Amino acid sequence: MIKLAPAGLKDDIEMRKVYAGFVAGQIEAGSPIIALEADLMSSMAMDSVARDYPQHVINCGIMEANVIGTAAGLALTGRKPFVHTFTAFASRRCFDQLFMALDYQRNNVKVIASDAGVTACHNGGTHMSFEDMGIVRGLAHSVVLEVTDAVMFANILRQLMDLDGFYWLRTIRKQATSIYAPSSTFTIGKGNVLREGDDITLIANGIMVAEALEAARQLEQEGVSAAVIDMFTLKPIDRMLVKNYAEKTRRIVTCENHSIHNGLGSAVAEVLVENCPVPMRRVGVKERYGQVGTQDFLQQEYGLTAAAIVEAAKSLL
Repeated sequence: MIKLAPAGLKDDIEMRKVYAGFVAGQIEAGSPIIALEADLMSSMAMDSVARDYPQHVINCGIMEANVIGTAAGLALTGRKPFVHTFTAFASRRCFDQLFMALDYQRNNVKVIASDAGVTACHNGGTHMSFEDMGIVRGLAHSVVLEVTDAVMFANILRQLMDLDGFYWLRTIRKQATSIYAPSSTFTIGKGNVLREGDDITLIANGIMVAEALEAARQLEQEGVSAAVIDMFTLKPIDRMLVKNYAEKTRRIVTCENHSIHNGLGSAVAEVLVENCPVPMRRVGVKERYGQVGTQDFLQQEYGLTAAAIVEAAKSLL
């Protein structure tokens, strides 16, 4: 069950501090959690956790592929490994290890991939991945998530402790726009309808959820009724929800901080072509690599804005 937070506010806590607090809390509760880092301790606010609980936090250094192998080995001993690194390294840098050590062997490892898309900001093109979710969703048994705000992140992390298997979770590191009230709960594999509408459906994830909600408000001022769905589980996508809203509104716009290829837009299109072919548009990154800049600049540069969503929606009306 979800409840929306007041519009336009930032979270009170950075996403990285949500993660660090979760790990510390699990250790204090006696959980067999092991947190593994690839020389990004301070980037994920894990320095103090490592200092206080050195037996539960391992800094493996800049060797992401080996971090995944180490996590797989720990999982075989009954530990519950959580691996963190940036999205670029959690996907393309260690893909063979994700395949061989985690997915193929069905190991119980959770990968937390931070600095999603343009939120890598000043880390620039080498560290800014737009293809990561597409890479990981191609693995047979992977579950691929992108959390929306701090409330969702904390809730999903707690769920992951009790779930077995390979889960890959994408997030930003700093403050997100607050979407959900603290009492909200979430079901992995089910999208959240944030706003009802009859004329068009906007399906978004990550930082683009806030942009989709703003786009819906702007469209409403022009007499267009737009539904908004937070599709935070990319795989397995909520096929029935996509089908139902395609049948209801007959128009779909997907909105993602990711390449339009192999991510949310592709996943939604796959559902539509098999179940309810309707006109759609994909708002996302188109055949480009990243660059250095502020998040606001980069969202404008790559067309990841409410204005771009409104334009895409109008092209279908």
